[in-house]
Amino acid sequence: MLDPALDIVHTFPNLEPLLVTEIQKAGTLRQVEEGEVLVRTGQFMNSTLLVYSGLVKIYREDNEGNEFFMYYLHSGQACALTINCAVRQQSSPVVARAVQATQLIVLPVSEVDQWFSRFKSWNNFVLDNYRERYMELLQTLDHVAFRNMDERLEFYLKRHSENMGTRDLKITHQEIANELNSSREVISRLLKKLADDGKIVLHRYHIEILDL
Repeated sequence: MLDPALDIVHTFPNLEPLLVTEIQKAGTLRQVEEGEVLVRTGQFMNSTLLVYSGLVKIYREDNEGNEFFMYYLHSGQACALTINCAVRQQSSPVVARAVQATQLIVLPVSEVDQWFSRFKSWNNFVLDNYRERYMELLQTLDHVAFRNMDERLEFYLKRHSENMGTRDLKITHQEIANELNSSREVISRLLKKLADDGKIVLHRYHIEILDL
């Protein structure tokens, strides 16, 4: 059972009152630290996760550890893909990792499954999350397919800044290279060009966004 002090109504405003009550009864709060993996590729899940606060990154990962970034999950959101996998007893095709300290509402699949037939607002919540994340994924794919690496890098930095809520990004050149499926040398060269153009400032352990 969740602490009644948690503001479920404000965080998930489109859920009907009876469903909020069900979530409060069935859910438990899980605190995770930055970098903690929540779901792994191939994992079968007996629960689903709603993001109460913090930020979660969803991405694909191959056998060699290479990543393909898909989208972020913010407060008030959920990964409809993993909800579907959990309900259908299918393994996860993605990895979910906390980007910062995050609070998650953990819900048993047995409860979530019946909500689809009982609550229209739950159906709408899952479908809306699916549509919104799908559109974000299409935007990512567009940049991979139709943009040069320098344009992809600018898009990545801008979106990363927006999602983190700061212009001071604590991220390494290698981490950026991993997410863009490039090499550290290429990313470092392009970052230096952005710095020379006055768009960013490169510091030893972070990147400051000026004008992207």
